[in-house]
Amino acid sequence: MGQQLTPLEFLALLLDDELERRSQQHQIVMLSLSGCDNNKTLAHFDFTAAPGINRTLIHDLASCIFIQRYENLLMCEPTAVGKSHLANAIAIEALNCNFRVISKPTHRLLQDLQVARANGSLPRHLARILSCDLLALDDFGLQSISPQAAQDL
Repeated sequence: MGQQLTPLEFLALLLDDELERRSQQHQIVMLSLSGCDNNKTLAHFDFTAAPGINRTLIHDLASCIFIQRYENLLMCEPTAVGKSHLANAIAIEALNCNFRVISKPTHRLLQDLQVARANGSLPRHLARILSCDLLALDDFGLQSISPQAAQDL
């Protein structure tokens, strides 16, 4: 027969389970709010298909120390190298470190700001953007933008 738990041990076990469940639920909510693609992670990135990518540098960036140092990251490479996937993967790592993340194509963020300005939710929308720890903008400069969008940037 197995050893029975004391009431205190049983309560501690229940509390640990509840805390783990809440943590997992929090991660799910933060992922859905972030705009990140859960399928584009470092584990899913094929470094052999992009031999020019510095794997060590990417793993260092995934530690998210650059976020803690308030440093910016600009990824410039030719098309179809995996920048979007890697940016998303780093954003996922930031979420896993409990950073607040917003990840969107630049034109989408600017459209969202335009809509928020029109419907009166701009202050709330800007507050959410300004309070995030990592703002990952993809496809920067691929589409022309209005003077108002340039001002928003």
